[in-house]
Amino acid sequence: MVEVCKSLSVTKFQESKLQSTQNDVIAVEMPVALVYNGISHVVMMATPKDLENFALGFSLTEGIIQDPSEIYGIDIEQTTKGIQVQIELSSRRFSALKEKRRNLTGRTGCGICGTEQIDEVCKVLPYLKTRTKLSLADFKESLHYLKQVQVVGQQTGCTHAAVWLNNSGQFLAGFEDIGRHVALDKLLGYRAKQTVQDGIIVVSSRASYEMVQKVANCGVEVLFAVSAATSMAVNMAEQCNLTLVGFFRGEKGVIYAGHQRLTIDK
Repeated sequence: MVEVCKSLSVTKFQESKLQSTQNDVIAVEMPVALVYNGISHVVMMATPKDLENFALGFSLTEGIIQDPSEIYGIDIEQTTKGIQVQIELSSRRFSALKEKRRNLTGRTGCGICGTEQIDEVCKVLPYLKTRTKLSLADFKESLHYLKQVQVVGQQTGCTHAAVWLNNSGQFLAGFEDIGRHVALDKLLGYRAKQTVQDGIIVVSSRASYEMVQKVANCGVEVLFAVSAATSMAVNMAEQCNLTLVGFFRGEKGVIYAGHQRLTIDK
């Protein structure tokens, strides 16, 4: 089993004065290669856990597959330099991938490394139907759930988290990673395998266009972010009818788009 945290000795300082050497814990960052039918497609720097969910979520959010059934198998292989996730794609999807394949090295928080054309960034997103009506009063405990899933983060202060809550604000699942995109991909991969997929996504980061793009591609109607939203994220949310909330603090936040799904009182 690959370790996700490492202990080391550090020297801390306060008010410009050195303190004694202490033991500390840091998060493990490791290159993870996603290999489709024997061909390496992307290398992301990630926390080495929940990688099957990551592979499925990435495949969905990047449009490599449209349905989990188009992946026939996922194997995790540890190498001396990192981890390879071997993904067996259907012949149809693999043929489409080969035509559009790109090689890139993803750094923490990287969204578009290796993209060659602006049109590849501004993808057309599905228009989301308004099927849900939510009371904001039901989501006051959401930040608690973010902290709850950050097992590595609690030890290191080094991870982002993404959680999935049902329409009543109850916890369904959550994942963490050093990369905010990877944490979200892990969660969306898990969600894709569930029979019922209603609910909202809450992320511990800002809401950039990639986060909007990922959730919209998976049919998520509502995204809450702890930090700000970017202009491109707001534009995309408006175009695809996504409810986007930023600066979310449980009892307060900023609604950027999709007001129609939210009510203040029950």
